[in-house]
Amino acid sequence: MRKYSVVIPVYNRPGELSELLESLTHQRYKNFEVLVVDDGSRQRADEVTAAFVAKLSIRYFYKPNTGQGFSRNYGFERATGDYFVVYDSDTIVPPQYFQELDNALSHNWLDAFGGPDAAHPSFSDLQRAISYSMTSIFTTGGIRGNKKNAGGAFQPRGFNMGLSRAVFEATGGFAKRDAGEDVELSARLAQLHYKVGLIETCFVYHKRRSTFGQFFWQIVQFGRTRVDLRRQFGTPLKLVHALPAVFALGCVSVPFWYFVSSALFKFSLVVLGLFSLAIFADATRLTKNVRVGALSVAAAFVQLTAYGFGFIGALFGRTQKTL
Repeated sequence: MRKYSVVIPVYNRPGELSELLESLTHQRYKNFEVLVVDDGSRQRADEVTAAFVAKLSIRYFYKPNTGQGFSRNYGFERATGDYFVVYDSDTIVPPQYFQELDNALSHNWLDAFGGPDAAHPSFSDLQRAISYSMTSIFTTGGIRGNKKNAGGAFQPRGFNMGLSRAVFEATGGFAKRDAGEDVELSARLAQLHYKVGLIETCFVYHKRRSTFGQFFWQIVQFGRTRVDLRRQFGTPLKLVHALPAVFALGCVSVPFWYFVSSALFKFSLVVLGLFSLAIFADATRLTKNVRVGALSVAAAFVQLTAYGFGFIGALFGRTQKTL
């Protein structure tokens, strides 16, 4: 019976961790351990972890801050399982997750995998809108839930991914402390010809940011990181990664067209209007909530412009320090 090791880096988010651990107590497949790696938090998670000792096979580690990538490696080095699974602390895991994972790996072995994310019914309308935007074909090309997407083959992301012990021992795991560490590792695994894929039934509920301001600055960092990964690690940079920058520049240029050409101004408004309408209709259809549909339009514009500005800033600015 395959044993899994769940490694959860946490930084000043004990409340979120409690929800995640509670969801793990309801798993149908029981042969797994949990390692909570507290990454130098001021708000320590030791008491939260202690509350689950009777319900889970769980261990708590407190260490100096080194970022989530290296904190995951820290957990991997101390894990006893055959296969490692990592989550962000702001996720909730449905009860069938590990049963689905074990079934999938038994029928089609993967050296590393990733799973989709979804919005839990308890999430706020804004959280559901942000979740839609981060997974929509109109914004990300559906890269978090499709085996093939606009950016190429599926690449796991750190909020919900796993790899075998053998892969970690051969590669050393994450090579970057944070901000794109999952992108770098996924690209490296592909270059080394490991078998990596999406397990569609292994989804998690991902809370993400709770305000548009927090969401904006998080996505700006994503845009910067994409360029920096190319400079620091040689991670492939594709044309599709620049599309949000084109969108951001297009939005900024709309007022300019008003003074230059009324035809181009009207055309740009029509294009943005049709794009907004498509997102509104699709999000409302999927969530069955008109308010979430409207908020999804705003979330999509925040996401695309933030990523675009971050990408442009990094492209013409200095590379962030490698850690």
